[in-house]
Amino acid sequence: MKKWNVKNKISSDTYSKKTIIDTLLRERGITSKQDIEDFFHPKDPVFLTSEDVGIDALSMQAFIKRVREAIGGKESIVVYADYDADGITAGATLWEALYELGAHVMPYIPNRREEGYGFSKKGLLAVKEKYNPTLIISVDHGITARDCVIFAKELGMEIIVSDHHIKPDHLPECLLLHTAILSGSGIAFFLASQLFHSYDKPDDYIRNLLPFPTIGTIADMVPLVGPNRSIVKYGLMELNKTKRVGLLSLIKNAGLTERALSTYTISHMLAPRINAMGRLTHAMDALRLLCTKNENRADALAQVLGSTNTKRQEMTVDTVLHAKNEVIRVYGDNPAKRILVVGHESYDQGIIGLVAGRLMEEQYRPVIVLSVGETVSKASARSIQGFNIIEAIRSFQDLLIDAGGHPLAAGFTIETKNIELFKKKIEEYAEVHVLDEMLSRSLTVDMEIPLSVLSDSVWEGLQDFEPYGLGNPYPVFASRGVKVSDIRRIGKDQKHVKMKVAVLSNAKNISSIDAIAFHQAEAFSDIKSQQSVDICFTVDMNEWNGKKSMQLKIQDVIALV
Repeated sequence: MKKWNVKNKISSDTYSKKTIIDTLLRERGITSKQDIEDFFHPKDPVFLTSEDVGIDALSMQAFIKRVREAIGGKESIVVYADYDADGITAGATLWEALYELGAHVMPYIPNRREEGYGFSKKGLLAVKEKYNPTLIISVDHGITARDCVIFAKELGMEIIVSDHHIKPDHLPECLLLHTAILSGSGIAFFLASQLFHSYDKPDDYIRNLLPFPTIGTIADMVPLVGPNRSIVKYGLMELNKTKRVGLLSLIKNAGLTERALSTYTISHMLAPRINAMGRLTHAMDALRLLCTKNENRADALAQVLGSTNTKRQEMTVDTVLHAKNEVIRVYGDNPAKRILVVGHESYDQGIIGLVAGRLMEEQYRPVIVLSVGETVSKASARSIQGFNIIEAIRSFQDLLIDAGGHPLAAGFTIETKNIELFKKKIEEYAEVHVLDEMLSRSLTVDMEIPLSVLSDSVWEGLQDFEPYGLGNPYPVFASRGVKVSDIRRIGKDQKHVKMKVAVLSNAKNISSIDAIAFHQAEAFSDIKSQQSVDICFTVDMNEWNGKKSMQLKIQDVIALV
């Protein structure tokens, strides 16, 4: 059970659909007429400006001028991408745009194990030997690559960096296109759109690219507000009518229905398949899948992504189990430390971020997981709201080889001999900076309502808030004294609970609504049919045999005596 932070209460006599909608808008800071109009009808991403996305306009002009010069001069160009879903879709976006404009361009994604994250001297030498480019454009990385930019220049290669990660103290000395507003793929899309505009290409050229940054933006969990909302809202429409054979094969392999993709299916089904390649093998096959026009090749590549993701899932389960035991061994059954640092030689560096995320959710405190090497180790960190993990890590920069990331997720490389000292120092840091209130699980409830106020009309109003995601979460409601019936466990491992909840009006039970609680069998273990409970929930519409009916997804429950 979590602490409920209920922000608003609405009684049945003051209820209206407008009351609920207005309350949800206010909680999201959307109050003015113009803000409401922009939220429900976001700007077409084809027409986003530098001001909209927070990229310096003069740097943008310099980028267009340099790229047009490179295209006109038939220079060799390389789009140097990251190996996660955001980086891969960013690479696909900018490579395809440049290719459409007639550029002599090739994509490049480093091998995680051999070259590491972002630019490396080894990677730059490989690019030099293979493509001999005069211009390299990074997507979704490069902000910390000060030394590599200098090295590339010595090799006769100019680098342009496009990135959205937190800026370090010392920036690379090159043309820099940076914003913390967009994802890496969102920046790549904006660069592509501005290039197409400069060549007076039809808007359809730009719109055709939208499925890529939509996947990348959702996968990278950037707030779905402002220009990100524009990209995802319009991008979902494009994705749900796409004719790209690579995406269609990926959708089919994931067992999804075409034309019914959402932020949820992308983040839980499509993005993990794309991510899996960079985690375990090489990400280039994922980029090839996105861009191929050959149906047979698309099907074969989608199969590779699917099987690799299955392997990734199995490895993650095994490593999480081992890491849980390590936490107990190092910190005991009930860890008192405000940050947990565990590592092992057997941990694959491709999945340690996932492992850190699982441990963070279970222990609800910042976690760092290391893949320990003989001389050099890789680490991934996940944090809780309020504790800036990349800031904490960079406080001990002198012990690290490199570090990068966001306030809630980061990664770094460290000499193995420095791990124990780093662990000691960051534990001391966390004792001061991780506050008691940060360690308390809480559930933000938009409003408390009687179930009787729910209707198809309200459901339709909630659909206008789509796409939901970080920065625009699914509305969470609470209802008190609800009577449950037909309660039973379901699922392969009996981990889920299905039930009906009574809807009362004028103190009479007039109807019931189906409800489901995923992974909450333990929380419902002592709750019996006809018992009264308080519930937190989101509203969903279930479809079965062509019929639609409202369903509640239970987030938390409190049994009443």
